[in-house]
Amino acid sequence: MESKKRRGILERLNAGEVIVGDGGYVMQLERRGYVKAGHWTPEAAVEHPEAVRQLHREFLRAGANVIQTFTFYCSEDKLEISGNVPNITGAQINEAACDLAREVANEGGALVAGCVSKTPCYVTSHSETEVKAIFKKQMDDFLKKDIDFFIVEFVDHVEEAVWAVEVLKTSGKTVGATLCISPHGDMKGVPPGECAVRLVKAGADIVGINCHLDPMTGVRTVKLMKEGLEKAGLKAHLMVQPLGFHTPECNHTGYLALPEFPFALETRAITRWDIHKYAREAYNAGIRYIGGCCGFEPYHIRAIAEELAAERGFLPPASEKHGLWGAALEMHTKPWVRARARREYWENLLPASGRPPSVFISCKHNK
Repeated sequence: MESKKRRGILERLNAGEVIVGDGGYVMQLERRGYVKAGHWTPEAAVEHPEAVRQLHREFLRAGANVIQTFTFYCSEDKLEISGNVPNITGAQINEAACDLAREVANEGGALVAGCVSKTPCYVTSHSETEVKAIFKKQMDDFLKKDIDFFIVEFVDHVEEAVWAVEVLKTSGKTVGATLCISPHGDMKGVPPGECAVRLVKAGADIVGINCHLDPMTGVRTVKLMKEGLEKAGLKAHLMVQPLGFHTPECNHTGYLALPEFPFALETRAITRWDIHKYAREAYNAGIRYIGGCCGFEPYHIRAIAEELAAERGFLPPASEKHGLWGAALEMHTKPWVRARARREYWENLLPASGRPPSVFISCKHNK
């Protein structure tokens, strides 16, 4: 399918469609043995393309309308600092990731988003010229390939995100910008509403949040961004791609500050039923691009698609293997399991951690 025949992201959003994003790649691939924690760099796109391709396909089957390139932390300065990929360049990773995303996206009529994330250079030099040069280099790699739009993600200083948007808009393509911020604002205390205003004035067509904090906190933050835009008389589409873990601490730096990060987050995992609530809350808030980030597995994306099936008009292919609200449990041999084949059971369940000494919120001196 040629690019000109695909309906673009803005065309779909302007028509009122719900866009289901994909889920997290870095943490999922780390757990599968293809990404090194601490480095978090995406060389797997070159070294193990089959692993990245498979995860893309699982998200697509779960209902994703957008496949993001696996290019997180793929700026040359980050790759150099990590020292993890001395024989692979950022350009090689970017181009391989674009090819993988396009291959899978074409299998299901999805769009491809070329993704850039924050740079170490911003913190070390704070040079607008240097940071923009890094984003420009990445943009040029993407423009050699068949991507549909750009996403700026995982940026915790709105100033750096603005610089990224300004560079990417020179491509003539649609740009979405998501910050990893809390309701308290970015790392310098810039409120979410003001962050949104700055991003839209820089040229962002879609604004929102990603990663760092749990789904409901993410929706709350995007609501604040929406309020800021409305007060400023500005318009933009809204997106939310939060963390797939519970973070009741709602701390300023997100889950990176939790004692469980990154190797003991399993007991904080969001259930598929939590995702139903999140998807509905996001939709009711006027957010039409709804996906996930770290911790979001394909079954979480399927839950978004299933919750919003009436609005979208269809279920994803992966729902063929899933009874809505546990309906397939009606076939179970045990009567107490059969009794769980109903929406009320799963909506009202309070899952246990299975760990007697566990607490619901992290302790400051948890060891």
